[in-house]
Amino acid sequence: MSPTPPRDAVADLDPRSAQAAHAALSAEIAEHDRRYHGEDAPTISDAEYDALRRRFEAIEARFPELAGTGEASASVGARASDKFAKVRHAVPMLSLGNAFSDEEIAEFAERVRRFLGLGPDQPLAFTAEPKIDGLSLSLRYEDGRLVTAATRGDGEVGEDVTANVRTLREIPEVLAGADVPDVCEVRGEVYLSHADFAAINARQEEAGRPLFANPRNAAAGSLRQLDPAITAARPLRFFAYAAGEMSALPAETQGGLIAAFARWGLPVNPLTRLCESVAEMLEQYRRIEADRAALGYDIDGVVYKVDAFALQRRLGFVARAPRWALAHKFPAQRATTVVEAIDINVGRTGSLNPLARLRPVTVGGVVVSNATLHNEDYVHGVDADGLPIRSGIAIWQGSTLRADVDPANGSDVRVGDTVVVLRAGDVIPKVADVVLERRPADAVPYRFPEACPACASHAVRGVNPRTGRLDAVRRCTGGLVCPAQGQERLKHFVSRNAFDIEGFGETYIETLFEAGLVRQPADLFRLAFEPLKAAVVARRQALSAERALAAGKAPDPRKAKPKKDEEDKAIRNLLAGVAARRTIPLNRFIFALGIEQVGEATAKALAKHFPDVPALRAGVMAAAACRPGPDWIALASLNRIGATTRERLLAAAETPEVDLLAGGAVERLSAPQREALLAAYGDAAGVREAVERARLQQPGDAYRALADDGEIGAVTTDSLIQFFGEAHNVEAVEALLAEVRTERAAPAASAAAFGGKTVVFTGSLERMTRSEAKATAERLGARVSGSVSAKTDLVVAGPGAGTKLKDAERHGVRVISEEEWLAMVEAA
Repeated sequence: MSPTPPRDAVADLDPRSAQAAHAALSAEIAEHDRRYHGEDAPTISDAEYDALRRRFEAIEARFPELAGTGEASASVGARASDKFAKVRHAVPMLSLGNAFSDEEIAEFAERVRRFLGLGPDQPLAFTAEPKIDGLSLSLRYEDGRLVTAATRGDGEVGEDVTANVRTLREIPEVLAGADVPDVCEVRGEVYLSHADFAAINARQEEAGRPLFANPRNAAAGSLRQLDPAITAARPLRFFAYAAGEMSALPAETQGGLIAAFARWGLPVNPLTRLCESVAEMLEQYRRIEADRAALGYDIDGVVYKVDAFALQRRLGFVARAPRWALAHKFPAQRATTVVEAIDINVGRTGSLNPLARLRPVTVGGVVVSNATLHNEDYVHGVDADGLPIRSGIAIWQGSTLRADVDPANGSDVRVGDTVVVLRAGDVIPKVADVVLERRPADAVPYRFPEACPACASHAVRGVNPRTGRLDAVRRCTGGLVCPAQGQERLKHFVSRNAFDIEGFGETYIETLFEAGLVRQPADLFRLAFEPLKAAVVARRQALSAERALAAGKAPDPRKAKPKKDEEDKAIRNLLAGVAARRTIPLNRFIFALGIEQVGEATAKALAKHFPDVPALRAGVMAAAACRPGPDWIALASLNRIGATTRERLLAAAETPEVDLLAGGAVERLSAPQREALLAAYGDAAGVREAVERARLQQPGDAYRALADDGEIGAVTTDSLIQFFGEAHNVEAVEALLAEVRTERAAPAASAAAFGGKTVVFTGSLERMTRSEAKATAERLGARVSGSVSAKTDLVVAGPGAGTKLKDAERHGVRVISEEEWLAMVEAA
């Protein structure tokens, strides 16, 4: 019997709780990306990661203003290791969105049709191919010869593994065929067969070395070796499935590209099929799933791609994935185990993050022992409305809730509970349900701490003043006095995607923080040799003593003392790592500050807006001075009232005594929109009064310049204002700037006509959808804004253009038609 899932926990989030949940999930996902892609040492399973990513994307879908604001929104992989030379990808290596149900595949196909403006009867073909569970690789051939091989890295910069790849028998040094382009980048996946993986682990065990957890980790570790001889000794294999930079395409479809790869001597997957409908896509998915166990290598789903490259180009990309492709993941594997403890970790933003410690259990051949419990509601098993988050196996019978069980006291997680866990990947499962029939009689509900376990400060859940609902996350109020927050912020600061200070892992940050040597980022750049050495030695001796006492032995100081030369060399290496980061790209500096809602993608967007940190602070303070008032925010927050309708209401309110709800007063005001306005403001007079107040509280140009930028948004703008409005934050930033200097990142290639320009679309577009127009502008290097200001460069106006056209005339902004816009795009 499959328990019926309870109500979607995202559907009832209010903006404030959504922002908190989005920030927490963003930081967590980014850390898992670093461990998976950068260290080949994941600490959660694919299923657990997918669950985090799906909730994250669901929040962004329901609250578009959050899209692109977190470090996970646009993250792909992890920064390339300094062990290897760097390779900048001419075409970014992006990730894929995931789906888990047939309905989501139908929605994907419909979304593609809607974006392209295709009717249900117009042809639209997709390819379907197995999703290999391996390591992504890009091969660059010039004049048919292999010149470079690189890992994905962070999607923009990867690791140069050319010497290692030359040892792989399946990858040709020279491509065969008269139609091989002069420049030919082939993307694919390196993997290990099950038999070869077993043989490698047998050799590891025989030599007394650690075993690999799974074929994916073994493949990644084998390819990312400094010694090519080690790679050569491991039988890595390869499937080609995509193109990067190509001086000329050998075909106009994905299917044609795969056929060309095969002609040129590259291995391709024989299970790739062309599908003409959603039914055929799902049929191929089931066929591959049925054959999965007999393939001899790991796959975790099926990838669908729009077949025609012309349509792929029109569809373009979102922050981290193409719109024209989707991965349909296989279901997770199940097991049951017991919760032995629930621990609380304090995050860098003060969030109290619960973690379930599980009795070790084998799921799909891998032993798992812990799982993230997300937040307080997830532990208690109910959402803000008291409805169950999990079903509870003893609660749900088919699709009916048993009347004799209180849902608010049913599917919570308690120490001693037997739980159902899911796994579709590597180490840690997802707690999917509680087996209530096995709950011990003495199991008591877990009481979430109301005091921070790190500093004993009060830990609270904020209340949204508009909805009265509690935030999903409980946070420590200790701020800078909380050692956990201080340490976590410093760990974020030195992390790979921030300052990436070589050698400064979590242990060193904890050591220096506890010794009082480092309390804020600038302190890292003031470290001296002798104090640093003393702190490291003291920590090492303390850890050695703890281990000895735990083993029932007397501490031996000699065992904790390395040779003086080795010790001094290690300290000098740490200081050299700090010195190497005294110059840093501006976007990395901004990201490293740990500002809530400012992830890697947002940091890059801010670095495009401002030349340096003082300019950023000045821009944020200017935005703070012209923030919107509460009445404007209330109008902007109304359900069904989007930005276009809001602007039309504000424009109509300029004419005195007009009934804003009357037919024709506001163009295309629908009946549901009228109902929403009446529900909020009572009657027509109340609506007019509210809109007039909102008109007087509109945000100024400085605020709109950030809030209307699709890569930044209003939520992030408010977070920036809050951060730079705190004196201690400004002091910390200024202290850091006294130690380091920032430099602007190299600009991305863009069409000269659009690079760095701000474009606004208004009215109806007849030749392409609004989504396609926006994607095209962004692909050519422009920023698309939702409002017109003096900083707008171009307004594209179609039939029905209203207030934005008037704003363009007022600011003297150039206005062109859709036909002129398309001509500019064609020329670019």
